Amino acid sequence: MQIRINTRLNTRSPLLQLLLILEWILLGLVAITQILVANKFNSPTDVISNEIGILIFAVLGVAFPLVPLHKLLYIIAEFTLIFWLTLKGNISLFQLLFIVLVIRNCVMLEGRSRSSVTGLALFSVLICITDRMRSQSLLVQIDRDRTLLYWVGFLIMLGLVFLFLQLLVESALSERKSREELLIANKRLTEYATQIEELATVQERNRIAREIHDSLGHSLTGFNLHLEAALRLLQSEPDEAKQLLLEAKQLGSTALKEVRASVSALRSEPLEGRSLKLAIQSLVEEFQRSTGITSQTDIDDFIDSDRQISPQLKTIVYRIVQESLTNISKHSQASFVNISCHVKNQELEIAIEDNGKGFDITQNVSGFGLQGMQERVMAVSGNLEIKTSHGNGCKIIARFRNI
Repeated sequence: MQIRINTRLNTRSPLLQLLLILEWILLGLVAITQILVANKFNSPTDVISNEIGILIFAVLGVAFPLVPLHKLLYIIAEFTLIFWLTLKGNISLFQLLFIVLVIRNCVMLEGRSRSSVTGLALFSVLICITDRMRSQSLLVQIDRDRTLLYWVGFLIMLGLVFLFLQLLVESALSERKSREELLIANKRLTEYATQIEELATVQERNRIAREIHDSLGHSLTGFNLHLEAALRLLQSEPDEAKQLLLEAKQLGSTALKEVRASVSALRSEPLEGRSLKLAIQSLVEEFQRSTGITSQTDIDDFIDSDRQISPQLKTIVYRIVQESLTNISKHSQASFVNISCHVKNQELEIAIEDNGKGFDITQNVSGFGLQGMQERVMAVSGNLEIKTSHGNGCKIIARFRNI
């Protein structure tokens, strides 16, 4: 996915609105000055002609061209109009027109093109000043002995003004571009998070579907076969039929447990308003009753009172414990399980350890259970560590920093 960032300001940009206001103020000063000095330097006809030229120059600032060729023509038109107003129209405060030109140039152009036009504008000011000194049509008369010093100082000041305007607009455009990039990055992260969530949901449903097919389907098939056999033997061998019915009852209980486990896994709010400590203890107690595996918990009391631990993180911790206990009951052949949950140095750590047969970590990392845990931990920038080997049990440690 390729997203293009528009570095050109739109009409709703606060910076562009401020620059437009500044531009119109400067042009207004030029127009007012023309009226005030009409009798000294210009005839009424010249004043009207100049005012029309200023108006045309102002209209050019309403919209900026997009095509590079049009930008070049636009800049040429601005310079031509300013030179005409300055050299032919003998307009006063022509320096302000160049300041307006620099403002537009900084908004419209980028990189070297922007600096080149700014430098050209400063050089043009020098040309216009030289022409004014020759014609002596200056708004302020200066002592000849100080003329050179005055105009050198003026050019330096004007150059600093041009530089300041360029740096100001570049900084504002850079900030706006960074803001747009940040918004795009946030949008991408949101889209990626949604995709990961959808993928995790699909994988979770597939895992549950496979478990239902493998465990619940097997239990119900056996349940149905036992019932059929019991019906056949009910009259001829009632004792054996009774035994088959007892076995069918056991299969039914197993199937019911599988259904409850699947429903529990599908719950969007597994804690159901309970504290994390109480929810894990209830989960462990149910696990111990159904499997006969001795279990022990060591959970900090202040975990639920810590406001920095979000509900989302609590749900993830609960799911990790739930998935770990499911894997232990199915594969580990363990007789003891220890679950600990502590907070140290702004890091939440949950550990589930059993004394089962363990497994080869290089060959069993792609299972639905471990994969689901890894995805949950990665979703909140956590870390999952699995320590296991054949005959040495398994220990799953999940750490979450900056909670």
